[in-house]
Amino acid sequence: MDTIYDLKALFAQFGLPSGDAEIAEFIDQHRPLDPSVKLEDAPFWNGTQKRFLAAAIEEDAEWAEAVDQLDALLRH
Repeated sequence: MDTIYDLKALFAQFGLPSGDAEIAEFIDQHRPLDPSVKLEDAPFWNGTQKRFLAAAIEEDAEWAEAVDQLDALLRH
């Protein structure tokens, strides 16, 4: 079975509720993210989540598209 790298899977990877409503609520609670703050430096992530985000962005990993989508949703 192929791994799916979408927002639901990303939230599950973070140990966060990953239903559509829960993701929308999380985004609503945390946006807009200040443009000067890197996504991985946002204050609402724990250390493991921050490292995961930084690595996904730096390595342009499989998760990069979902991370980019999350970043865009948090900024608009």
